[in-house]
Amino acid sequence: MKPFELLDAVALPIEQANVDTDQVLPARYLQKPRANDFGQFLFRDLRFLKDGSEEPSFILNREPYRASRVVVAARNFGCGSSREHAVWALYDYGVRAVIAPSFGDIFFANSLKNGLLPIVLPEDVVADLLKVLVAAPGSRIGVDLAQQVVTAPDGTRHAFHIDPFPKHCLLEGLDELDYTLSQMDRIIRFERLYDVVMPAMP
Repeated sequence: MKPFELLDAVALPIEQANVDTDQVLPARYLQKPRANDFGQFLFRDLRFLKDGSEEPSFILNREPYRASRVVVAARNFGCGSSREHAVWALYDYGVRAVIAPSFGDIFFANSLKNGLLPIVLPEDVVADLLKVLVAAPGSRIGVDLAQQVVTAPDGTRHAFHIDPFPKHCLLEGLDELDYTLSQMDRIIRFERLYDVVMPAMP
């Protein structure tokens, strides 16, 4: 997992509410190994026609949105099934942050564990961002995780909340296994102390 860096990126507006994980990543790709590039499957049934050619009306197939690294979405983004693969698809495509008024709970948790930053902002703020991004394609949004601030295209700054532990892991590029391994000295000390206090039964 890559450390989360300061973002200043083209933002992709998704005005539809309740975008579910099957739209983000269709179920037929769930059996593929994590080593695959899941970015190629992102919004697969929306991005491509049955013959494999691009669907020209889908926003991610238009310039300059192809280069988007931030998604701004309507409420309840990532609802539906619990598939972690939906997060992998966004991450592998290059998206590093998703801004919405609300998220599917499991999608939100999976994002934090896989290097994708979900940001909750008030619904009226997100609505204003969506209007700007649609009216001015290629508009950029800044995301400063360390300061917990989103910067809108007009320079307006919006604070957001994130719990300290996932913030630390995102900034350091640590998944749960990496974090556990980083604590090995403390784990070993605890085990030795436990052996002294509670010796093994004969």
